[in-house]
Amino acid sequence: MSGQARLALCAAAATLMASCALLPLVNGPSWLLELVPLVVVQSGVGAVARRVPLGRPLTVLVQAVTTLLLLTLVFARGHAIAGLIPGPDTFPYFAELLRQGAQDVSQYAIPAPLTDGIRLMLIGGALLIGLLVDILAVTFRSAAPAGLPLLALYSVAAGLSHGGPDWLWFLVAAGGYLMLLLAEGRDRLAQWGRVFGAVPRAQGGAQDGGAVAPVRTGRRIGAVALGVALLVPLVLPSMRGGLLAEDGTGPGAGPGRGGTISAVNPLVSLRDSLNTTDDRTVLSVRTSNPDISDLYLRIVSLDDFDGTTWKPAQRHIVGVPDTFPAPAGLNPDVRRDATRTTVRAADWYAQDWLPMPYPPSKVRIGGSWRYEPVGMTLVGDHGETTRGKTYQVTSLDVRPTAQQLASAPQPPAALRREYTTVPATLPKVVAQTAREVTAGAKNHYEEAVRLQDWFSVDGGFQYDTQVAVGSGPGAIANFLRKKEGFCVHFSFAMAAMARTLGIPSRVAVGFAPGTPQTDGSVTVSLKDAHAWPELYFQGVGWTRFEPTPTRGVVPSYTRSSSPGTSQPDQSLPSKHGSAEPSAAASAGGDCTNGRGACDAPSAAAVPAGDGSGPGPWWLALTGLAALVVLAVPLSPLLWRARVRSMRLGGHARTEEGAAAHTLAAWQELTDSAWDLGIPPDDSLTPRGAAGRIIRLGRLDPAAGAAVHRIADALEQVLYAPRPRPAAGVADDVRQVTGALYGAATRRARFRARFLPRSAVRVLWTASSHWSALRTRATSLRPRTSER
Repeated sequence: MSGQARLALCAAAATLMASCALLPLVNGPSWLLELVPLVVVQSGVGAVARRVPLGRPLTVLVQAVTTLLLLTLVFARGHAIAGLIPGPDTFPYFAELLRQGAQDVSQYAIPAPLTDGIRLMLIGGALLIGLLVDILAVTFRSAAPAGLPLLALYSVAAGLSHGGPDWLWFLVAAGGYLMLLLAEGRDRLAQWGRVFGAVPRAQGGAQDGGAVAPVRTGRRIGAVALGVALLVPLVLPSMRGGLLAEDGTGPGAGPGRGGTISAVNPLVSLRDSLNTTDDRTVLSVRTSNPDISDLYLRIVSLDDFDGTTWKPAQRHIVGVPDTFPAPAGLNPDVRRDATRTTVRAADWYAQDWLPMPYPPSKVRIGGSWRYEPVGMTLVGDHGETTRGKTYQVTSLDVRPTAQQLASAPQPPAALRREYTTVPATLPKVVAQTAREVTAGAKNHYEEAVRLQDWFSVDGGFQYDTQVAVGSGPGAIANFLRKKEGFCVHFSFAMAAMARTLGIPSRVAVGFAPGTPQTDGSVTVSLKDAHAWPELYFQGVGWTRFEPTPTRGVVPSYTRSSSPGTSQPDQSLPSKHGSAEPSAAASAGGDCTNGRGACDAPSAAAVPAGDGSGPGPWWLALTGLAALVVLAVPLSPLLWRARVRSMRLGGHARTEEGAAAHTLAAWQELTDSAWDLGIPPDDSLTPRGAAGRIIRLGRLDPAAGAAVHRIADALEQVLYAPRPRPAAGVADDVRQVTGALYGAATRRARFRARFLPRSAVRVLWTASSHWSALRTRATSLRPRTSER
C-alpha cells in the first residue's frame, strides 16, 4: 500500500473513531453503521482523484460533489432527479430536515431518539468533518491541522452530553488522531529515503533499524499526552469533571447522605413542548380515582422569585422515607381520599424530577432517588432520571370547601415571610393591579378567586404559546398590559400578585390532566406540559389555582355553589321523544270487523298461481338474492350513512346524553377525515388532532373554525368537571365534512363514499366481540381437578 493510500485510510478511520464520541447522544448505533460506507466512498473518490491525478482544487470539488450526492441518495432520494442528482426541491428539503433536527436537539433529553433531522445532522456533520480531514491530511499533506475538525466533532459531543462523553470515547478519538499523525510521519520518512537508515550491526549491534526510532518516539509522546489529559484533571481540584471523574450530574450527594438541590429552572423547554409538532406521549397513567379531571402530575415547585422569574430554591435533600409526612398546614377536618396512581414514563423521557400527584404520601420506584421535604418532590441522584421508569404513587386527594379556605387563619410568620417576599424591582403596577382586581374581597380566599377569574374569564386575556417568555423586571408588567401569553405568564403573574396581597404563593410545574384512553389509562403528552400557581391557606396547605384560560381544570373549591348553567333541562322530552302514544303499540286498531278479522290473512296477500311459471317462493328468493348482490358492494356506503345518521342525530337532554353526542360528533369528524385519506392519530390531543385535520384537509378559515369548535366541545366533555354542552356540534361536523369533500379529488371522494376506510371498524368490533365470546366460553368451561 502506498503512503498516500495509507494516509487516506487513516484519515477515514480517524473520522469514524472521532464520530464514536457522538454515540451516547442518541439511541442506537445504526447511524454510525450507515456512516461507515459513506466515509469509505468519500475517501475512495478522493484517492482515485489524486491517483489520476487531478489538481488539488478539482480533487476537493469532486469530493464535495460526491458528499452531496451521497447525502441526497440517503436522505432526499424522493426529492432528487433519478434519486441521486439534487433537484429544485432537494435543498429546501434539507433545510427543513435541519430545522427539525435543531428543534429535536433542543427538545429531547440525551440519548435522544434518532429522528430524521438528528440523523441528518449526525451523518452530514461527520461527512463534512471527514471531508475536511481528508483535504487537510491527504490532499494538502498536513495532518496536524486536521486535528482541529476532529476536535470540533468531539467538542460537540462534550457540549451536549451531561458532563462530557465517556472517557473511553476520548481515548478512541485521540487514538485515531495519533494514528493519522503517525501515518503522515511514516509517509514523510519514506519520501526522505534512508537518511535514518539502519547502521551496520557490527557497529551498532542494534536489532531494530534506525528508521523506526522516530515512530517509536512519536508513540511515546502520544502516550504521555494521553496520560496528562486523563490524570491531571484528577489531581488538580480546580479542574473538576476530568475524563475519569464520575458524571456528577445528579443533584444529590450520594446514596444515604444528605445533599442539596441547586436552583435549576425547569421552564426552559416548556414553551417548546407546547409548540412542538411532534406531540409525543410522555407518561401513561392509571389511577384509582374515577375523576381524572384533577389528575395534575407535579414535577417541582418554584418558590424563589427574584422579580424576573421563578425558580426552585436551593433545598436540602434526604433519603426517600417509607411514608411521607403529612403536608404542611393540612388539618384533620379537611376531607381527603387516598389515591393510588401508577405511572409509566416513555423510554425517551429523561426528567430529573419525578412527576407525581400532589401531595404524595408514598412512592415505590427503583433506582437512586432523593426526597426534598419542603416541596415534597423526588429528584434523581447522580444522573438518575425517569427514562423508562414505572412507579407507584399513593397521594392524597384533598378536597377543601370554600368555607374552610375563606376562614383560614394567618399562616406561621416564618412561612409568610418566605413566600410573600417580592423584590423592590417588581414594577408597582403589579401590586396596584392586584388591589384593583380584588377590591372589596373579604379575605385572602376571595382575593385568590378574583385573581383567578380575572385571568381566566373576566380580564380579556388570550392564550398564545407563540408569545416569548420575557425577561427582566418588566416582564410581568408587559404581560398585564398586552394580555397575551401561555401558562408560564399566567402562573407567574398570579403568584406574584398574590404575594403583593400577602398570600403565600409559589408556582408548580408539571403536566395538566392528559387524555383518557379506552383501556382506562390516561395518556400524558408533551403538549400537556403546564405551570400553575399554588397558594397557601393555613389548615389546608398548598392549594392549586388555575388562571390559564382554556387550559387545565378550574378547581371545584373556586367555583360558585350555584352558578348559572347552560345544561339542558332534563324535564323536557328528547328530540325524538313524543308526548303522544306510540302508533306501533296499536297496530291492530284498524281491524274494525271484529277480533277474528285480523287473525286470518287477506286474500290479496297470496297471489294466485297457474302452475306454469316459478312459484312465489322462488320469486321471493330471486328478489332477495338480487338485493344481496346489490347490497354487498353498497354495504360500506349504507353502513356509513347509518352510522352518520345515528351520530349526528338527536340525543337525550341530559348531561350524559350531551356528552355522548359530542363524543359521537367528534368520532364522525375523524372518520370522515379518515375516509378521505387523513387517518386518525390517537396520540394527539383534541387541539392537535383538529390542527392536523385543518392542515392536511386544506380547510378554509370558516371550516377550520368549525373544527376548533368541535375540539373545544370535546375538551369540555373530557376534562371539565361539569361540561358545558355546545350547541350546533352536528352542524359543524356537516360543514367540515362538506369542506373536506370539496377540497378532495374526484377519486378520493369516490373512494370515501363507496369504500370508506373507517368501515374497518366493523371488523374491529366483530373481532372484539369474538374475543369476548371466547373468553366467556373459556371461563364457563369446567376445570378438571388434578389428582
